[in-house]
Amino acid sequence: MKRQRGFTLIEIIIVVVITGILAGMVAMFLKTPVQNYVDTAARVELTDVADLALRRLSREVRLALPNSVYVSPDRHMLQFLLVKTGGRYIDINDAPPSTLLPLDFSPSASLSFDIAGAAPSGRQQILVNDYIVVFNLGTAPADAYTNGNIARVTAVSGTRITMANNPFAVATPSMPSPTSRFHVVTGTVTYVCTPVAGGGGTLVRNYSTSIFGPNGLGAPPYGTPALLAEKVSNCGFDYTVLANTNAALVGMSLTLASASGEQISLSRQVHVDNTP
Repeated sequence: MKRQRGFTLIEIIIVVVITGILAGMVAMFLKTPVQNYVDTAARVELTDVADLALRRLSREVRLALPNSVYVSPDRHMLQFLLVKTGGRYIDINDAPPSTLLPLDFSPSASLSFDIAGAAPSGRQQILVNDYIVVFNLGTAPADAYTNGNIARVTAVSGTRITMANNPFAVATPSMPSPTSRFHVVTGTVTYVCTPVAGGGGTLVRNYSTSIFGPNGLGAPPYGTPALLAEKVSNCGFDYTVLANTNAALVGMSLTLASASGEQISLSRQVHVDNTP
């Protein structure tokens, strides 16, 4: 009868030690690729968040009412009036037929006027509580923030618009649009960036159907907030009027940081048409 043999305790210990040495060597080779993957994934996540926020902001600032963009002195707040659509009004100097109401800029002005051509439809349809703005220059008397050239819509019937008041008739001097053009504004958009070192800050979009003023910024709260980005460590807005043109550049930069120490920075510039 053969005697059965097994592993001795010393043999088992030797195997465990060798296995541990080999595992440690393998771990040393795998540590760097795994860490690189984790860091890359963190940077990609931060980049996606920042890129999406700046894309949203860029798309919306292109809809700003001409000469309504305002940046706070600390560069952490961007505000503008949001345009839904626009059109042309009937000019009284064109001697329109009695069936068409012009937008009267004389003291005897009425509260209703007719749109030249078809009324906007779909998402651009003019609705009650929208605002009619004419020839916004951003300075008095043609400044929507100070209510010099803006009126709230109270009724819409086909191509006929009725307003709550007619500031265009009492402005001094009278400021009609040279091209009989008007914009339709829905409210005020305010982007507020609150940076915190290490990535503890936020970027928030606020929207209100009210018109804030004067000088662009009203007191908070700025309307209904919507969180666009977290982990904000730095940010800034800029507004530069281009010389001898009816245009400006809106600059925006956003830096996000994760708890692991990863950090990314993105910047964008958006061309804004300031033709009133």
